[in-house]
Amino acid sequence: MASILSDANRRLERALKYVSISEDASERLRYPKASLTVSIPVRMDNGTLKVFQGYRVRYDDTRGPTKGGIRFHPDVNLDEVQSLAFWMTFKCAALNLPLGGAKGGVTVNPKELSKFELERLSRGYIDAIANFIGPDVDVPAPDVYTNPMIMGWMMDQYSIICRKLSPAVITGKPLSMGGSQGRDTATGTGAFYVLQAMMAKFGQVPQNTTVAVQGFGNAGSVIARLLFDAGYRVVAVSDSQGGVYSPSGLDIPSIQQFKTSTRSLKAVYCEGTVCNIVNDHSVLTNDELLALDVDILIPAALENQITAENADTIQARYIFEVANGPVTSEADRILEAKDIYVFPDILVNAGGVTVSYFEWVQNRSGLYWSVEDVNARLKTMMVTEGERIWQIAQELAISPRTAAYVHALDRLGDALNAKGTRDYYVSGI
Repeated sequence: MASILSDANRRLERALKYVSISEDASERLRYPKASLTVSIPVRMDNGTLKVFQGYRVRYDDTRGPTKGGIRFHPDVNLDEVQSLAFWMTFKCAALNLPLGGAKGGVTVNPKELSKFELERLSRGYIDAIANFIGPDVDVPAPDVYTNPMIMGWMMDQYSIICRKLSPAVITGKPLSMGGSQGRDTATGTGAFYVLQAMMAKFGQVPQNTTVAVQGFGNAGSVIARLLFDAGYRVVAVSDSQGGVYSPSGLDIPSIQQFKTSTRSLKAVYCEGTVCNIVNDHSVLTNDELLALDVDILIPAALENQITAENADTIQARYIFEVANGPVTSEADRILEAKDIYVFPDILVNAGGVTVSYFEWVQNRSGLYWSVEDVNARLKTMMVTEGERIWQIAQELAISPRTAAYVHALDRLGDALNAKGTRDYYVSGI
């Protein structure tokens, strides 16, 4: 089976047909600039020592310091982290952020750790990569199974190592440690802005539009709630254990409340302090959710959820990728043949890195913005770049995904070419 990075590069090859960038630039973008693998020894609560594998990849920094999250997950490996850093490079360029792409992770099931062990692991990870990151070099952020508290620990550890307060080294921090208003909901909020703008082009009325959301974590739960509040009929949601489905629509606020209080997703609705199991619902698997006959499907879990093996079962007309890389390149071709519109991750879920950029700017300036200001700036950037990508797709008769890569490649190519190309050196100018 091809690596995730090889699969990601197929998207690059496809987009290169529609842009005029130098061979130097296209060759440079095929490989990460730097990859770091570290061992993190952690003293467990029972006194034993356990060593975890950690990774950090800086893919490209042509447009600015690299930026990307850190995930704690048992399936984390170098290939996955490199692929996520690749996507971050194009995501930052697509949104016109003055940043490059990076990613990090630790191979661990954080649910098996105590809070003390989790803190020791978080600080140990920074101990191991401190020379690889920095406010002007590489700025991490939260990702799968990491959160503001973990980011706070990491920023604090970096500050201890450098012997100076360095809030701009990490984004997604608690507000009290220099975090930005709106960062915790930014990925889902940004995706909602893009979805609203794109659905208007198809004349989709919220009240007549059904939605299924795979993944009810930070991003998935936020966009599900925003869609519910906007009048969309969210008929199914799921987490790693499975999901619930109701053709008449789910009460998303109640599911959010129950999920938060129990750390699991069940068919329970809450009003005040009373929870009742609803009769008009079905329990379903994640695979069954993906195959539902709905207008909009939102994969908001992990990568490689829609593949060549299950793409034929997809019935949704529109897919918005809130997760990173949930659709493989082989599945893309099948979905295109079925006239299914796939709005890509490098646009749809870019709200997180955009508000992380806002946080970095605020940390460096010492001026902090209100949540209203943050969301207004976020909406402007998401909608502006989304409209441009849609325009490219229409002009070139290509998919929204390829259009997003074309849009990003134009910017990356210009930056890479500015350093000098083969033509420059051969001409002797």
